[in-house]
Amino acid sequence: MKSRRITVGDRAWTVRVGGPESRHSVLLLPDAGDPVDVYDQVCARLHNSDLRTIAVESTADLDPAGVHGILDELGVPWVNVAGRGSGAELAWQLCGGGFGRFISLVVADRGHPAAPAADGTVRDPSARPVELAVTVLVTKNLPRVVADTSGRYVYGEFRVVEIDVDNVATEADHELATEIVLRTSLW
Repeated sequence: MKSRRITVGDRAWTVRVGGPESRHSVLLLPDAGDPVDVYDQVCARLHNSDLRTIAVESTADLDPAGVHGILDELGVPWVNVAGRGSGAELAWQLCGGGFGRFISLVVADRGHPAAPAADGTVRDPSARPVELAVTVLVTKNLPRVVADTSGRYVYGEFRVVEIDVDNVATEADHELATEIVLRTSLW
């Protein structure tokens, strides 16, 4: 994959772009502290499925405006989004609201920000619902009840898949890639 530094305003991020030139792209957002190559195995599988990947190396200081700037710089009009941990939090924010630049969402380790967490706290009660097809991956870091409750904030097809791992990107790359491919297919 080619590494590219993209500047948006006064901030810059490194992204790794790979796969076939295709109109079907997947934006991958890592958790805080993930190594830059956390999605390499997932990307290899997605490339075999004829998908272009855009893996952000770090989500530190990245916000929705920064993501839009990165996608604009890369010339990507529409993208499927996948994230885990803090990357999943950003993914929920990005995809909140009506259908537009984002086509589908696959998240692990985080429920919708307006859904109560396992301890009953709500991270962002004003978070907008998502009007896309969404898959939430239940891992050791996300209780099933939180994933199920997130369905109230999804106005599209909603799936919950249980995977008994800590890090879905490294321990279950095949399952994560499969869920992303299922969401990118229009059949």
